[in-house]
Amino acid sequence: MNITFAVTLTTLAFAAVLAFIRVVRGPTLPDRVIAIDLMGVLMVCLLVVAGASTGEQAFLDVAIVIALISFVGTVAYARYVEREHS
Repeated sequence: MNITFAVTLTTLAFAAVLAFIRVVRGPTLPDRVIAIDLMGVLMVCLLVVAGASTGEQAFLDVAIVIALISFVGTVAYARYVEREHS
């Protein structure tokens, strides 16, 4: 089971690095915002896998908080774009 967790954590970390590259190189602001949102989702996934592998409840609590903050940020950006187009 430890090998599965290690492979999963490595894959998620690699995906986060690719998303960070998109944040840096993204040609438009929406590309960057979506990449930041993806990084938030990947962070939540990393925390859930780490919590499952260690059995610590604190990882899941932090994952929930990050998911909520990421959701609010995405909604705020969507409202900003909607207001700017009207």
